[in-house]
Amino acid sequence: MALGAVPALAADPEPDLGVGTIAPVKGVQPGSSFSTPLTFLNKGTAEVPAVWVTYAVPPGLKADETYKNCTYYTVPSYDEMPASNVASCKIEQPLKPGVVYGTAKPVSLKALGSAFREDLRVTIGTDAPDPGDGGSSEPVPGTGDPLTLVEKNPATDADRQNHPGPVAKAKVNVANTADFALTGTEAKGKVGDKVTATVKFANKGPARVQGNRDESVTTVDVHIPKGTSVVKAHGFCDAVTTTHYRCGTSQSWVDVNGGESYPFVLRIDKAVGRTTGEVSFTGQERPFDHNATNDTAQILIETGKDASTATGPTGTGLRRRAGCHSRP
Repeated sequence: MALGAVPALAADPEPDLGVGTIAPVKGVQPGSSFSTPLTFLNKGTAEVPAVWVTYAVPPGLKADETYKNCTYYTVPSYDEMPASNVASCKIEQPLKPGVVYGTAKPVSLKALGSAFREDLRVTIGTDAPDPGDGGSSEPVPGTGDPLTLVEKNPATDADRQNHPGPVAKAKVNVANTADFALTGTEAKGKVGDKVTATVKFANKGPARVQGNRDESVTTVDVHIPKGTSVVKAHGFCDAVTTTHYRCGTSQSWVDVNGGESYPFVLRIDKAVGRTTGEVSFTGQERPFDHNATNDTAQILIETGKDASTATGPTGTGLRRRAGCHSRP
């Protein structure tokens, strides 16, 4: 008697969930709160019994109110990713297919004193979110009323286009400033000596500045003083010429009181007295920086006097260099 093959069971289709496009938020004042409506759509054909809604913001923002069905934690910066404050909410209510849902009231966030170029990232899914490879702080449960969703309307074609996928992002621009400052250095030596000249870039705040992802948040031009040469430049600095270097930053953001130090090992090749090299910002415009007084700095190196010159008995005579002719 032959045995028939057992037909394979069809796998349940993956839920097709979408987050509505979020409008950019502008003109927020540091220390103030703002809210934004969030919408969601089950674009599949089967009801989804429960979902996880997560919203994440950079360090300049935080949740203004907490919900008891959400936990709150911080993911530290890792690789090229900045730190983020995360709210992860389990919403145990079914989402019917083809229906637009919105939060019962807009989610409220607060801009801290360091807020400036921020963003909001919202996701929806059926699995608990993973904090990622960077680890996270201990989750803290919320204490307020639960975050709930309410039916808004049957989805139209426009609604489906407006909820393209399970992740949505929006820019949050805060009316703030940041003072980028440069500090030079001084050193002293004689011909043949190696000296270390360290140039420093600092963000004096009050805002933390996030630049374009995977790019330096600013760029610093360093011109080497005459009479010296570079033995070793900092790893973030590339040579434009033998006397001109351009330095970047380790991350695409800079925290308040953060920055970079750029040590250069210089060799004194010639005694030219007190010699200077200029340091300045270049590249990206900084409309948020209203203080231009610390946008440049100097490297000052005291190299000593040229051994081919000397003072005479009266202190004013000059020793003639070999091979040179005196004036008639």
